[in-house]
Amino acid sequence: MNKKELEKLLPHRDPMLLLDEVTLEGETALGKYCVRGDEFFLSGHFPGNPIVPGVILCEILAQTACVLVKDSMAEGKTPLFTTIEKTRFRSPVYPADRIETSCRLLKVREPFYYVQGTVMVKGKLKAQATFSFALM
Repeated sequence: MNKKELEKLLPHRDPMLLLDEVTLEGETALGKYCVRGDEFFLSGHFPGNPIVPGVILCEILAQTACVLVKDSMAEGKTPLFTTIEKTRFRSPVYPADRIETSCRLLKVREPFYYVQGTVMVKGKLKAQATFSFALM
């Protein structure tokens, strides 16, 4: 899915649509986002040494995970975080980094979806999390 296709699925819009593309490989969603350097969250985090905030990495994972449940995301449903657990930030993500995410469903208990995800840059693990969201 390219950005235009993602806009049909996700309720997010710029500046909060944080994916350039997502593909499905079996039961895994693989997302990509290139950090341009002009994003709103970099201007104050940190001046002179911009680093993508961990909460933004979690949001990118959540948006990737929504593609896993695209058939359940009926018109008007909004995905809302319900938990973020077992989260680890291994090393910073910087402007010009190409983020690659991987998400897979662990279990489903409608309306809750439980997911495990990773954030990689150039093959190196940057962050990982287990989280859940509900479609409301």
